[in-house]
Amino acid sequence: MLTKNHSHLVGIDTGVQTGFAEWSRPDKRLLTVDSLKIHEATDRVCLLHSLHAHKLFVRVEDARLRTWFGKSGPEVWKGAGSICRDAKIWEDFLTDVGISFELVAPKHNKTKVTHEYFTKLTGWVKPTNEHSRDAAMLIYGY
Repeated sequence: MLTKNHSHLVGIDTGVQTGFAEWSRPDKRLLTVDSLKIHEATDRVCLLHSLHAHKLFVRVEDARLRTWFGKSGPEVWKGAGSICRDAKIWEDFLTDVGISFELVAPKHNKTKVTHEYFTKLTGWVKPTNEHSRDAAMLIYGY
């Protein structure tokens, strides 16, 4: 559970391109908005854990909590299965390392925002992609 003691937040958007974002609560600003390979993202979280310990909190978008896939076909279901596996990997990793985290249903995150909207909302002007913006939206403003 997120508490007032958590001053450094990380947002993770699972997938082949792992969206990764960092938010500083004291500074009320995004520090990182990026897209990484899953092993690069877990390495970065380990580094942040060594720097921030109990002040670190991670929010992970968990496709396993999604209940509706619309009129999609097997290709989408296969991709969703991969994303669900990634969410399980993140859950196991964060539990094993002892990092505080929350799994977030996709419907509880504002996803698929445009770069223009994201820049206007957050002030982040560096390049982003859909995955990095989704990760940032998990933690922006907390």
